[in-house]
Amino acid sequence: MTIVMKAKRLAMPIATLVAAQALLGWSWAAEHASAGRGWPVAVKEFAYVGGGLEGEGQQAAWDGKVPAGVAPLDRDLFTTTDFYKDVALWSDPRYFRCNSPSTLQAMWGADLTTARIMIGTAPPASASWGHCEIDYPRESIVSPYPFKSAQEHYEALLAETARKGGPTVYTHERPPPNWNGRYSRAISLQFMAKRRGEAYTPPAYLAEPPQWFFTSINQTSTILSLLTPEYRKRTVQMHYHQSVNNAPLWPAQFCWPDGFMRLFSRQAHLAMDFVTTPERLQLMASSAENFIRHFNVGRTFNMSGAVPRLGQDVPRWFGESIAFWDGDTLIAWTSNVIPWITHGVFEFSGKMQTIEVFSPRRAPDGRLAGIEHEIVFYDPEAFVQPLRLIQVHIKTGELAEVDPFIYARCIQTIFPVDGRPQPLSPGVTIDYTVPDIYGRPWAQIWERYFEQGMERPAGDSIFDFSR
Repeated sequence: MTIVMKAKRLAMPIATLVAAQALLGWSWAAEHASAGRGWPVAVKEFAYVGGGLEGEGQQAAWDGKVPAGVAPLDRDLFTTTDFYKDVALWSDPRYFRCNSPSTLQAMWGADLTTARIMIGTAPPASASWGHCEIDYPRESIVSPYPFKSAQEHYEALLAETARKGGPTVYTHERPPPNWNGRYSRAISLQFMAKRRGEAYTPPAYLAEPPQWFFTSINQTSTILSLLTPEYRKRTVQMHYHQSVNNAPLWPAQFCWPDGFMRLFSRQAHLAMDFVTTPERLQLMASSAENFIRHFNVGRTFNMSGAVPRLGQDVPRWFGESIAFWDGDTLIAWTSNVIPWITHGVFEFSGKMQTIEVFSPRRAPDGRLAGIEHEIVFYDPEAFVQPLRLIQVHIKTGELAEVDPFIYARCIQTIFPVDGRPQPLSPGVTIDYTVPDIYGRPWAQIWERYFEQGMERPAGDSIFDFSR
């Protein structure tokens, strides 16, 4: 039996939403089972652009040599004296020597499975080239859904569920689907298998679409095309200092928070615990950072602040989430996140909101084998249009059987010294300028140590050390 949950307060009542959909005659409902979830990814084939972690060192050309058939630009990321002046070139893959963002991050040796350093023997001009002929299409990265905001998307899915007699309400006497267990993503299982000298390939019923957010299958210019001009500039700044100056300022190095979008990165965590109760779905994961998320079932957002929220009008590292059940599928809306960076990918703003859909993946014998997690990212400040990512969490054990959850504490041993991360021993004394943690601290350091003489656009730096 389906029990209808009464919504306390939405920007538009459910009945009104249902009527509006009927009057508008939304055409996509006829083409898909749902107006806003479960649409297939158009392109499932991919290849690695360059020789970062997944590409295993397979670059197209080494030590500054240009691949056959490619005409290099007169000036690129590795030969420019001021990347800010090159904005007209950022849309050309050759500006980044056809390297993926993942490969740019690995230029000086990070994330490598080969002993050959991709920056070459006379850096930075000797940087190697990726494969200009490989890219993952932008059309399979942007959201296929017609919604302009997370609120519009959530309300449409809620109205759609209401037409079927939902949302479904679970109680302790009639509990929600039992998703309790430990889960890992395929890339984590592959990583752990490789360390054991083994290989892992998920079965077809647990396959996930190409993971563009890992940025190893994308040209850098394609990822930049997803961003607004300001965030495009911030991302090129990151790529320049990581790949040219060998100054990778990854937040976790310094025990800074990893931020909301790090959750979806390739090795942000090796395992994640799911716990379902009538009141919430809880996710817990840990690596350098502890990721704890609560999807609060049946709650509604307070819409009076800068962004929708549940608690005080203060942003949170992983935001705040509300959710409802449609049978065995949980649909959630997350808002109120702290703006931050995902190293090697891009920054996001405090306007970031997501619609997340969790649904079961079952083995041929009917048992729960995993959870499909579809995420649509809405950030009108950072993105030119919404983006979509689908990941699969593969069940690896029952909570009563797996090792206890490890709650990490980061003890800082690496510090930014002269603009670069340096491991330091106890007792060492250094000069250290404390950055404004809420004012893009990575950019503050890069600008202080590496951008003298560059013509940074006026007003770009919150913490300008040149003055």
